[in-house]
Amino acid sequence: MSPTETTPDEVPAVSLTDVSMAFAGRTVLASVSLDIAPGSVVALLGANGAGKSTLIKILSGVHPGHGGGIRVAGEPASLQSPLAARQLGIQTVHQRIGEGIVPGLTVAENLVFEELARQRGNPFLSGARTLARAREIQAGLGLDWSDAVLRRDVTELGISDRQLLILARALATRPRLLILDEPTSALSAAEAERLFALVEKMRDDGIAVLYVSHRLGEIDALADRLVVLRDGCLTEDQARPFDWDAALRAMLAQAHEARTARPTREGEHGEVVLSLHGVRLFEGRAPLDLDVRAGEVTGVVGLLGAGKTELARGLFGAEPFRTGTVELDGRAYAPRRPADAIRAGVHLVPEDRHADALVPGWSLAQNISLPFLRPLSRAGLVSRSREDALGRDTVDALGIVTRDEHSTVEELSGGNQQKVVVGRWLAETPRVLILDEPFRGVDIGARRDIGRRARTLAAEGAAVLVLSADVDEVLEVADRVVVLAAGEIHLDAYGEDAERDRVIETIAVSV
Repeated sequence: MSPTETTPDEVPAVSLTDVSMAFAGRTVLASVSLDIAPGSVVALLGANGAGKSTLIKILSGVHPGHGGGIRVAGEPASLQSPLAARQLGIQTVHQRIGEGIVPGLTVAENLVFEELARQRGNPFLSGARTLARAREIQAGLGLDWSDAVLRRDVTELGISDRQLLILARALATRPRLLILDEPTSALSAAEAERLFALVEKMRDDGIAVLYVSHRLGEIDALADRLVVLRDGCLTEDQARPFDWDAALRAMLAQAHEARTARPTREGEHGEVVLSLHGVRLFEGRAPLDLDVRAGEVTGVVGLLGAGKTELARGLFGAEPFRTGTVELDGRAYAPRRPADAIRAGVHLVPEDRHADALVPGWSLAQNISLPFLRPLSRAGLVSRSREDALGRDTVDALGIVTRDEHSTVEELSGGNQQKVVVGRWLAETPRVLILDEPFRGVDIGARRDIGRRARTLAAEGAAVLVLSADVDEVLEVADRVVVLAAGEIHLDAYGEDAERDRVIETIAVSV
């Protein structure tokens, strides 16, 4: 019997029978049936647009108007709202980092937020009791935030700590089913290891876990079982040991190797496009020098806190460098704001697409055209036909799965939202394209679509910078690898000198 098969007397934590969903006449899920046993980790795989987000939202009570049936602990369940789902023991930690965070409240108040919301008569716990309860909750996750941190406004936390906060709050309720949607997308390697240990403990404690991730190594290490969605249908269901070739074929509908070959360099290096001299990313750290060349993809690898985002935002004028100089094509370059960078041909795909890149409620075409309204305008009025044409061109070029260019960004899966952000900055050919964590939360197919577009752009003469904490993602696309730690460069190499083991060893000894 596989680890997740139920015995005749064992009732699944959650059962789905012929669950279906359609939007505007388009089928998104088609007769999905799935049992998730107590004390099991079931991994859910699927390309962008496969239906993963819709399935998660149905289980979370966000999409109540579905077909088919759901049972929780053997009893018919009506998940009409997120509150109804939580009351039945279904907790979800969403991919979007900000979802569930309540600005204006402290870290401690966010940790105990569900308990605050349930209070009767006295709607607020005292400050001392809130702090004491917050300490209990964070201890369950092995967090070590001080009381000073717990008293801060939650918006002062970094992305990874916000993710851990949401997870800790979900686990405090002792859920029947915990849904983790790309849970390591914003975590460092050490934080991810802590999460893995926690998932294993949850399994031992009888909690069912639905684990959604595009990182196959995580699934191979953690999951008892994997299921694959493709075009809204369940196309694969495996127990350990996993047949990855079959799983990837089921997900992508084509033979697919686990990793593409590294790009190879031929001939001389391209001309220097961007040159940094004596730039200091963090106070008290050594300044760095870096040349970025045309015709190349330069991959910058570093863990959280390495300085990748500081480097990207400084080059884009969002947080100008305080020391050092930068040259663009041999001329002084010192953008004081993003508009200066855009005019100079320096484009940035930011780390957090929701906070820094996408406008909710706007269509794909409007989001894509936003930085380039002047060439799309006549007499100060935006030409909608030109804007729509730009949207259609971007959809076609990057294979964005959408109804049409008028769809709002909220209608798209995470990977397709990321393609919109990347496509926006390709609307006008950049001199320098900076991609900060461009593969976060996207599946293998979307990752390679984005990677191929980056390499095509470099082949056309642009300089491309890809910044990521994932070594394999960088090695898959980059000609050259730079290892960054605490704002300093520890490796800068091409080809065989930038092999995976050396990159990982460099990171290990530099932290």
